Amino acid sequence: MVVFLANRANLQSKGLHDRIQNRLSGEFAHVRRRRAEPREAGPYRVVAEVDPRQFLGDDEYPVSIARVEIGFQLRTGDPYEYYWVNWIEPDRSLLLGWHQVDTHDDLGPVHLQVAVGAKTVAHEPAELIDSHPLDVVERRLNALRDAVLAVEWEQGRPVGLDSTATGRE
Repeated sequence: MVVFLANRANLQSKGLHDRIQNRLSGEFAHVRRRRAEPREAGPYRVVAEVDPRQFLGDDEYPVSIARVEIGFQLRTGDPYEYYWVNWIEPDRSLLLGWHQVDTHDDLGPVHLQVAVGAKTVAHEPAELIDSHPLDVVERRLNALRDAVLAVEWEQGRPVGLDSTATGRE
């Protein structure tokens, strides 16, 4: 178990994303930090390529290319940092991710979302992890395999999440 004792108030956005990049470099391929696109919140994203079959331990998984994207928006006036931890499969236009944002009050401060293209097909509340961003990254990465496997499919399209697999019933 990794323990982070750093003061969150002293975090710098570029430095945090550099540390996330270093963490992902040990497990994923082609890891890089990039500036966020104009439509994305926060200044940076860390992007890493992943072989889903290897990551998920499933040689029959229907795609062989995916990526993980992680970004934080540090806002010193708020009690926590906003973040996005996404699994993206370009070939199927799938996005699965945890988002800590203030746009879905009905779901609480954090939700797990499944989208295909620009259409969201499922939202569900997720656990608020009130700790250092690197601890958030570690815990979300540890839960990522189960979340990806919890996506429910019908006729080749994602339709929702198996709540029992994501810990929500």
